[in-house]
Amino acid sequence: MEHSAQRILTTHCGSLPRPKGLLDLMKAKLTGNSYDKEAYARATRSAVAEIVRQQVSCGIDLISDGEQGKPGFFTYINERLTGFEPRVGNSLAQFADEMAAFPEYYEEYFGRAMTGGTIAPVTPMVCTGSVTYRGKIALHEDLENLLATGAKPTAMFMPAVAPSGAGRNEYYPSEEAYLYAVAEAMRTEYLAIADAGLTVQVDDPFLSDIFGDASLTAVERRKKAEKYVEAINHALRGVPAEQVRFHTCYGINEGPRLHDAALKDIAPIMLKVKAQAYSFEAANSRHEHEYHLWEDLRLPEGKILIPGVVTHASNIVEHPELIAERIVRYARLVGRENVIAGTDCGFSSQATYKPEVHPTVVWAKFRAMAEGAQLATRQLWP
Repeated sequence: MEHSAQRILTTHCGSLPRPKGLLDLMKAKLTGNSYDKEAYARATRSAVAEIVRQQVSCGIDLISDGEQGKPGFFTYINERLTGFEPRVGNSLAQFADEMAAFPEYYEEYFGRAMTGGTIAPVTPMVCTGSVTYRGKIALHEDLENLLATGAKPTAMFMPAVAPSGAGRNEYYPSEEAYLYAVAEAMRTEYLAIADAGLTVQVDDPFLSDIFGDASLTAVERRKKAEKYVEAINHALRGVPAEQVRFHTCYGINEGPRLHDAALKDIAPIMLKVKAQAYSFEAANSRHEHEYHLWEDLRLPEGKILIPGVVTHASNIVEHPELIAERIVRYARLVGRENVIAGTDCGFSSQATYKPEVHPTVVWAKFRAMAEGAQLATRQLWP
């Protein structure tokens, strides 16, 4: 990855809204209805080309394919890995404490947002057999579509789920054996992305979930989190750290967020991931104050922070001067060259007709972030 050597670079977390035509075809495919495979392939390639063009035009330096070819953060696993089957159940279990505290709010919220507006139900995946990688064709198409845009590979990244995000284990004798089996399978995806010259983004909101789990003691949380990180590092064998960025968040968008874990608990474990850059939520009002953590926690040499300076949880477009302030806070603590401006999370983790942040607002946020990065650059490189 590039450091912000002469100016503050900008990026985001990967997922972006899909166009309606692609959503229609994707919905037909997911629900088992007939669809034109060639039309689907054309629509996906066209969507990737357009989403790259829009990112560049808004001033985003480090871009992705917007996950246009993936139906969702979780559901794409079913086409990439063997050994899993969908199982009707509670896909919101990790938010149990939050939902218990605000039941009326979340009943309404989840009915219209996140899982409520997706093109197909978000069904939890359960491991019931041996896990192997079978997604080479789909992965090749993703890589081809992104590389065909003509953008510089070293300025592009592709998200891939962390081993802990594949689903729930009902097959392997232990959670550790299960995580390592998934890690070994996902290594195929990580290596292919890196071999194409792109940066791998390991998406892992599950690491943050651990530290918000009230059923575990502090010692148990740390021990479980370290197992998650060990599995990630196992999967990253052979991938240069310079081609890895790690993203964690809290799995939920707009809400009270009263039960979010503190970054001070997560960050020391997060930094053990063999990545060059670390992306995390920092722009919403539950976490903006946490930049103070870096007054005491040392960022290892050569590493990069990608704090969110605009949030995915609100349609309010942040003012460029506020964005600049957020960037400068981090730059003064860890070094200007070690900060890249980012977003709290993706803007469409699931393919949906009704993204919470309207697509026109997403682009306005990106333009504001680019302008804020320019303002910060003028302060940091006077």
